[in-house]
Amino acid sequence: MTPKLVFFVVTGYFLVLVLISFFTSRNSDTQSFFSADKKSPWYLVAYGMIGASLSGVTFISVPGAVINDQFAYFQIVIGYLLGYFIIGAVLLPLYYRLKLVSIYGYLEQRFGFWSYKTGAFYFLLSRTIGASFRLFLAATVLQIGLFDAMGVEFWQTTIISILLIWVYTYRAGIKTIVWTDTLQTTFLLLAAVVSIYLIKDELQWSFGTMITEVQNSKYSQMFFWDINYPKHFFKQFFAGASIAVVMTGLDQDMMQKNLTCPNIKDAQKNVFWFSVVLVIVNLIFLTLGALLYIYAAEKGINLPVKTDQVFPTLAFKHFGLTAGLFFLLGIIAATYSSADSALTALTTSFCVDFLNVNDKEESERQRIVKRVHVAFSVVLILTVILFKLIQDANPKANVINSLFTAASYTYGPLLGLFTFGITTKMVVKDRWVPLVCILSPTLSYLLNLYSADLFNGFKFGFEILIVNGLFTFVGLLVLATPKKAE
Repeated sequence: MTPKLVFFVVTGYFLVLVLISFFTSRNSDTQSFFSADKKSPWYLVAYGMIGASLSGVTFISVPGAVINDQFAYFQIVIGYLLGYFIIGAVLLPLYYRLKLVSIYGYLEQRFGFWSYKTGAFYFLLSRTIGASFRLFLAATVLQIGLFDAMGVEFWQTTIISILLIWVYTYRAGIKTIVWTDTLQTTFLLLAAVVSIYLIKDELQWSFGTMITEVQNSKYSQMFFWDINYPKHFFKQFFAGASIAVVMTGLDQDMMQKNLTCPNIKDAQKNVFWFSVVLVIVNLIFLTLGALLYIYAAEKGINLPVKTDQVFPTLAFKHFGLTAGLFFLLGIIAATYSSADSALTALTTSFCVDFLNVNDKEESERQRIVKRVHVAFSVVLILTVILFKLIQDANPKANVINSLFTAASYTYGPLLGLFTFGITTKMVVKDRWVPLVCILSPTLSYLLNLYSADLFNGFKFGFEILIVNGLFTFVGLLVLATPKKAE
């Protein structure tokens, strides 16, 4: 994998995306940018959402984390099924009934102005952090595979990465992304399957032998039952359900794709089929992780301390050319399939929720959307560079764990707001809702920090998200008035 070859692969890949953008952006307006004119086939959305949900975090960080966490992540994945059922059965019917462009419009109808702005703010914060984590991984891979050899600095790589996204999304937004996601998902899945196949062949195993070796390895423990351990099964299961609800069902980025379907039935078919396939795909990536470490041990390869660099290092420096090419296409596809939709969703939410662009003329809407799109591109660049500085100070940090930890605090208030709104008829004192949503993650952080001392060794895992949502729910109860919502 020479830098010249990497350059041509990356360039060719993005030229294809720009070409797709050219065809999908014809006759587009801001409604195309926000909702793809609600004409997306459900199966196209479901397939594309696999890549958007997995992202570069799954592609690189999940396999790398196997050395420390074994297959514990699969407990979270099983919980996803419950979460996606709630999305399909409860949230999607609500969004379609209210004909929402931004899902946080529900909070305005249910509670009022300040609840609405608070929910939209937490989405912007959460998705900026999440997208930046993913882009950080993409920039790291491009740095290892291409730009280090060219003498390009990491911050320059970050700018190039986001500029590439901007080029093919700024005109048609979600209308383009629904189609580019299908291409990106294909490359992501091919990269994982081809990598597994080539490692199997390199180790001279049959598929049966490979499965047996993975099952008998020290990496394959899937279920953990020590209640004091953060990766206890029920902690992970309910955390997974909650993560699916908040990071898909309460996330404008993921729901924006679902809401491009023509009707509720198509949107529900999309969610239910997508959730089943996602479980299978995550198991493939965990298997890949075990194989990476088994392969390295068999070949006597010294691996990087940073687990997020294990797969890129092996693919670029130790696997053959075919594996390196597929890895490169896979990581680019995995990362940009989530990052491009995140940039579009951030633009949509800010324009609709804070700038009220739907009340303006089309020419004015287009001008605002383009400016906001550029502004969020700059925000992502700065945030990715900040993450680089943080990880340099803590080289053992794992991005998948960091991502879910951040989500546990930033999505908690959204979980509490939507749960309270859907399960009760009570009205709250709207002006005090922002204070509750600031206090909830603060209390959750402090509780998590001292949980071992307070609860006889008990430590929270990602289920601190549920606690965060519960604090928000209780805070809303305190603000409740006797009057009931209509």
